[in-house]
Amino acid sequence: MPLISVTRLKLRNVFYLPRLIPFSLRSTWQAQRAEGNLGVKLLQDRNLAFWTCTAWTDEATMRQFMRAAAHGQAMTKLADWCSEASVVHWHQDQPELPNWQEAHRRMINEGRPSKVRYPSAAHQAFQVDPPRKA
Repeated sequence: MPLISVTRLKLRNVFYLPRLIPFSLRSTWQAQRAEGNLGVKLLQDRNLAFWTCTAWTDEATMRQFMRAAAHGQAMTKLADWCSEASVVHWHQDQPELPNWQEAHRRMINEGRPSKVRYPSAAHQAFQVDPPRKA
């Protein structure tokens, strides 16, 4: 059964946006070519929030991607750059990526906050705004 991975992050300040963009582009390229990847989509949301949604053949290939190359490098920076970050994973029968409304529903009901050094009040309360495209 395919594994779906959804992440959401919100930058603390627009100052970090020029730093995030190269990592985002390289990580997307990396994911599209990664062994076991079944699909990738991104959403640049409002207020410096960003969503990713990927599908994988299994958890092992997703975790291998997560720690490698551009994505692995970006993960070391995000705890400083973000005021909010969260993740959710689930298995489903089909490899199709969910819509953003379903991604948000899963994030709220099954997700968890990631560690950030400067958490917002919303992060501390695990309040995740719905994406602009549902």
